Amino acid sequence: MAKQKKSGKKSTDPRSTPDPQSQAEAMARGMSESAQQIWLAGVGAFARAQSEGNKMFESLVREGMGFEKSARKAAGDQADAMREAMESRVGQARDRANDTWKRLESAFESRVSETLSRLGVPTRADIAELNAKLDALAKRPPAASRRAPAPAKKTAARKAAKPTSPARAAAPRKASSKAAKTPARRSAASSRAR
Repeated sequence: MAKQKKSGKKSTDPRSTPDPQSQAEAMARGMSESAQQIWLAGVGAFARAQSEGNKMFESLVREGMGFEKSARKAAGDQADAMREAMESRVGQARDRANDTWKRLESAFESRVSETLSRLGVPTRADIAELNAKLDALAKRPPAASRRAPAPAKKTAARKAAKPTSPARAAAPRKASSKAAKTPARRSAASSRAR
């Protein structure tokens, strides 16, 4: 299609140029119709919000409850995991502390027993052994039924060999009953005293 040249002249046809009053009326009618449509759209939105508002509110509440449950579950799962991790760590620390305490206790006990043995203090085992020996001795028959004691000569010889203390040596001796009976011994005893 070929383009037609527009002439710079305006057509002078009275029908083609509307008068300003009709233009204003057309514009007012268009604006009135637009305002009417905007008003009706607002009233429709208000009516829809009113009718669907409760439904919309209830659906939002349901969605919020579902979200809250999932959030609580996730938080609870994380809290449980953290609690289990902390309990595990506390258990490990408790076990380490118990092991350390046991090692310290055994080291202390061994050092105390070594010190007591150096000092000659009997141990429980030594005391138990002595108790067993005492029980065995208590179960033996009395001394009368056993064999006769060793001759008295040994005890007299021990007494004679025993040194006397200086205080005993200086003290005068009493005459024994045997010495009183035998006159020879009496004179020997008196010559010793002189």
